[in-house]
Amino acid sequence: RLRATGRKVIPCASEAELLLRRAAERGFLSYTPGDETFRLIQTNTLTREQLQAIEMVDRRVMKVFRGTGVQKAIDEAYFSLLGAVVVFPVEDERKLSDKKGNILPDAYVMRGGSTTLDLAREVHSDLAEGFLYAIDARTGMRLAADHQLKNHDIVKIVSSR
Repeated sequence: RLRATGRKVIPCASEAELLLRRAAERGFLSYTPGDETFRLIQTNTLTREQLQAIEMVDRRVMKVFRGTGVQKAIDEAYFSLLGAVVVFPVEDERKLSDKKGNILPDAYVMRGGSTTLDLAREVHSDLAEGFLYAIDARTGMRLAADHQLKNHDIVKIVSSR
């Protein structure tokens, strides 16, 4: 009935999510929040009741709804409703890496409307204090301090510090 009103509806099973996360922490299964499936690792150390609970979650939640819905609801609220963006600061804009060569080593979740200067502040206050400009790694263009970041931007910050 809620869908008929035009509202976004995301079914969530928080108890199933909690069970899967705790079982993954204990090494019984492999599960990443937001995944549609999980993989059992150690069944011989589970009690019969634990195994039945995991199988019930798989049968009644994971297979029916393709996941618990918890991470999807969080993502929808944060990114779609609040307009947050994910940006990737890099040291080398050509290799998309940090100074150690790690490719896209960091991702920052920023409020919608955040600027390159805001990103510099998030990375380190010294970068912001000495901010000169930023470079869009995709286009190679210089970006001003007030340039608004878009989702999945890859940016090198150039600073005097």
